[in-house]
Amino acid sequence: MLMNLEDVKAFNERAVRECVAVARRSGAADLGRPTPCPDWNLGRLLAHMAAQHRGFAAAARGDGGDPTHWEAEVPGPETVGRYVAAAESVLAAFAEVTTGEQEFALPEFGAGAVFPAVRAIGFHFLDHVVHGWDVTRALGLPFAPDPAVLNAALPVALAVPGGAHRTRPGAAFAPGLPAPADSDVLTRILLHLGRSPSWRPSVRPGPDGDVW
Repeated sequence: MLMNLEDVKAFNERAVRECVAVARRSGAADLGRPTPCPDWNLGRLLAHMAAQHRGFAAAARGDGGDPTHWEAEVPGPETVGRYVAAAESVLAAFAEVTTGEQEFALPEFGAGAVFPAVRAIGFHFLDHVVHGWDVTRALGLPFAPDPAVLNAALPVALAVPGGAHRTRPGAAFAPGLPAPADSDVLTRILLHLGRSPSWRPSVRPGPDGDVW
């Protein structure tokens, strides 16, 4: 994982702000676009990301065990704005964390799951590096984060274990894919977490019938 709490907080903020910058380039007509997450169009992905921000912010405040904080809202015209607001909320909450050993309750990892802050924020950091790629791919935009961000994310990604749990419904990551020996850092992250770096949307639809 990352070296210390301040490092992981700083890299996490950079990853989140890059996600926010890309999300701001989308509008209501983009929410039906497919994403590399097979079960989610862009609207559902952004709603999920906002829920993760709210859940982690609650965990930083000592209330992460309440599952209502982790519930995604139905996508609609306010989805992008809600995502941006949730991102600011989690960054503010993480800024108040002063020790890497502070306990974060993360019920999505199982009933009663608790992690030290430095690991929990590392999970959030990795999630938003990968979801930043998901969003840019959905929008047909280039994904070019600072190499330092990717280099920091790589050991976090490689620490994610494989196994049968990755095939279960709702798993955070699909089973890993083999990485060629000459793979760059982003490719290694994506393949280890079951993403195909060559993914492209086969179609570019508008809203797909979700009600908002």
